[in-house]
Amino acid sequence: MVMPSAHRAYMNWSGGKDSSLCLHRILNNPLYSVGCLLTSVNAVHDRISMHGVRRALLESQVRSIGLPLQTVELPEQPGMQEYELAMSEKVSGLKNEGYTHAIFGDIFLEDLKKYREEKLGSLDIQTVFPLWKISTRELMEEFIATGFKAIIVCVNEQYLGKSFCGRLLDGSFVRDCPANVDICGENGEYHSFVFDGPIFKSPVPFTKGDIVYRRYEAPQTSSAGNTRMDKASEYGFYFCDLLP
Repeated sequence: MVMPSAHRAYMNWSGGKDSSLCLHRILNNPLYSVGCLLTSVNAVHDRISMHGVRRALLESQVRSIGLPLQTVELPEQPGMQEYELAMSEKVSGLKNEGYTHAIFGDIFLEDLKKYREEKLGSLDIQTVFPLWKISTRELMEEFIATGFKAIIVCVNEQYLGKSFCGRLLDGSFVRDCPANVDICGENGEYHSFVFDGPIFKSPVPFTKGDIVYRRYEAPQTSSAGNTRMDKASEYGFYFCDLLP
């Protein structure tokens, strides 16, 4: 009996908890062969667009994982049209390299899933969501039990206070997490940076730097990233700057 070849896939990589657990699952799935990690980067500041982690730490992460990194280079605050054009150009290039599937760590945001399916479907790329509709508490328990280690690098002040920024993502965090906050931060409550776990050859070294507060003008439409923004005039975040 001839076994079908694995689908060539790229992993949409934020460097955080959900993408790490998702990658761990997909690497153990013989249906897919992950060829690279894809990350959106703020080209002005050399930081991951999602939560401001330095490019140098992103590169340390992927070296430890052992997969090639591809980036979508974005300006400071791109509009949706600008974002979609840059992403479309990158994905078209991946399609030409033989990629057929895109892996995402989304859990329950229906509109975001639909957005990804429609945009990538138009480019003839199939989407895969290994964590979809799994209980976020169950996923957090799996993340910790599997041996992953992460630090919270960004919190939305609408949901969590400054004291949560820079904390480890562990049992203590789970106990202290307010009842109105999704434990995995699926609504954009917080973002994390994973520095150790079963997908890493060795821990990613870093030093905690300053906690920085920033306010942003809220976009008029849902973000194309993993964060859904409230339609307020402004919103504020605390960022823990990690130093390589």
